[in-house]
Amino acid sequence: MFALDPRLQQDTLPIGDFPLCRLLLSNDSNYPWFILVPRREDISEIFQLDGADQQQLWRETTELAEILKDSFDADKLNVAALGNVVSQLHVHVIVRKQEDAAWPAPVWGKQPAKPYSSEQIAAIRERLRLVLTDDFTFLEG
Repeated sequence: MFALDPRLQQDTLPIGDFPLCRLLLSNDSNYPWFILVPRREDISEIFQLDGADQQQLWRETTELAEILKDSFDADKLNVAALGNVVSQLHVHVIVRKQEDAAWPAPVWGKQPAKPYSSEQIAAIRERLRLVLTDDFTFLEG
């Protein structure tokens, strides 16, 4: 049974589900920082997914990146699957802008996380409702 790593649960806000992945928003308003987590048990590496799931992960990552680039007017998108701290397979899709707090360096450890207000979360969820396709199910949260 799929269970979200406790650290991801603590540091993120649930947005919803693609066919394969749970979409999370990192609770750090310094950057629009999204995380895709395949809803599969005991997976820490992309190669551990079967071929169909690997292709689906790439489709969902690509779709999300394209949507975020347009919706958030990104100068650059950072897409990464690192997992050095949280071993559960997850893919970061981070909207970067030249005026963001860490530009051009990586976002990790540059600024203390600044939690979103409930109004900011509602605005992001509404923005995503306008652009995510029919194969996405929003979670209320």
